[in-house]
Amino acid sequence: MFMRKITILIVDDHEVVRQGLKAYLDAQPDFVVVGEASSGEESQRMAAELLPDVVLMDLVMSGVGGVEATRKIKDMTPRTQIVVLTSYHQDEFIFPALQAGAISYLLKDVMMEDLVDAIRKAAHGEAVLHPRVAERVIQEINGARRDVFNPFTELTNREMEILRLIARGLSNSDIAQELVISENTVKGHVSNILSKLHLADRTQAAVFAWEQGLVHKDE
Repeated sequence: MFMRKITILIVDDHEVVRQGLKAYLDAQPDFVVVGEASSGEESQRMAAELLPDVVLMDLVMSGVGGVEATRKIKDMTPRTQIVVLTSYHQDEFIFPALQAGAISYLLKDVMMEDLVDAIRKAAHGEAVLHPRVAERVIQEINGARRDVFNPFTELTNREMEILRLIARGLSNSDIAQELVISENTVKGHVSNILSKLHLADRTQAAVFAWEQGLVHKDE
């Protein structure tokens, strides 16, 4: 009887990690690893081409990180499920990844059989969270988090600087002069800011910055 295999894309910037995962996952009778990506940018291209059932996503990589790659992949192929596999369990990684569309969040100390189980569940739309991560999510739901989640976590220092200037009403050319950079560079940063904050235009960005207290009247 024909059994459709679960297709998997592995994303990690360490080759030894990718090869180890591929060898183990390919040995499962219902899995097939269709690709390996070493960066967030590469993962987006491969996901668009391969349309995998599950993406096994590292978070901290050079260039485009796992959170932004997760968001872009879910926009391109909503049926693809993202399983985060990372060493990081801090709030600034957990909540942005889940908000970006990851269905599961696992740490790299997970047992292989548990990882396999999580991938199978993800392919069927079921979520799995590492116990440490699940605890933080429950605390968040119960309002017990000590810190208020920072919506600007994904922004770089330069993007934060430009967002403040946008909120102060500066145009792209004004910002370029203020920061001594080209106007094209400013446009690129503005595009990234809107994408990361899920905003439609710079007006929304300005309003959002004011609402979040990023700028104040005395500025």
